[in-house]
Amino acid sequence: MKPLNADLHCHSTVSDGLLAPAEVVRRAKDNGVELLALTDHDELGGLVEARATADEVGLRFVDGVEISISWGDDQTVHILGLGVDPGNAELQKGLHQVRSGRDSRAGRMAAELDKVGIHGAYEGALRHAGNPALVSRSHFARYIVEQGHARDVKSVFDHWLAKGKPGYVEHSWATLEDALRWIVGAGGTAVIAHPGRYRLTKAERKDLFGAFKDLGGRGIEVLSGSQKDDETREFSRSAREFGFLASRGSDFHGPGESWIDLGRLPDLSEDLIPVWSQL
Repeated sequence: MKPLNADLHCHSTVSDGLLAPAEVVRRAKDNGVELLALTDHDELGGLVEARATADEVGLRFVDGVEISISWGDDQTVHILGLGVDPGNAELQKGLHQVRSGRDSRAGRMAAELDKVGIHGAYEGALRHAGNPALVSRSHFARYIVEQGHARDVKSVFDHWLAKGKPGYVEHSWATLEDALRWIVGAGGTAVIAHPGRYRLTKAERKDLFGAFKDLGGRGIEVLSGSQKDDETREFSRSAREFGFLASRGSDFHGPGESWIDLGRLPDLSEDLIPVWSQL
């Protein structure tokens, strides 16, 4: 049987993507995606438009969200909620709390960037975001590229916005317990997004996986747009070890900016249980 082309991690202009929700859905359909989840950062606002478009073009759709949490020593980790009820009051309230801290963080980031000669960064990032509650590092990165300080968004993160760089500021997001409570309470399945992106030792990653499972977490993103083959093998082993469902997501943000396009990931290993079998 031909594997399902599922892409369960992508973003729209409702958070830090470049395309409107409807455009994301149409691009996914054109790329051969058969099951899509829109997972904007800490935001549910694009789901109605995305689902309506998915119905229009004949694409199976899952309501999703990506929640920012703080873990360990100032480590930001992202937890996907797949199949959530967007109308769930506790989930909506929790995401509002998370978003409320973005504007204050943005002001502090801009102040740090100003010290190294990148001026007007808050206003520039806000212009790209359109809403103070949605301003992210990606919006700052686009402004910095636009001003000619870097050739692309990845370079901006490498030189200015990653931990230890001039524009990085510490910030407290939700807790792992918060995110799992909101997702499970909204009827969703919790998945750790792009586990290879976090600066964790193998022991620390194992601690994260164990705590996540104990709190009701169900899956990990075995295939992500920004990881290497050896990481895919590692996370396949982790899925087997912890009994996790395996997810697959491009983390698509926009043409020319993302590591990989919608629906272009390799297939999951046949012995893994895909998360969509439980959605």
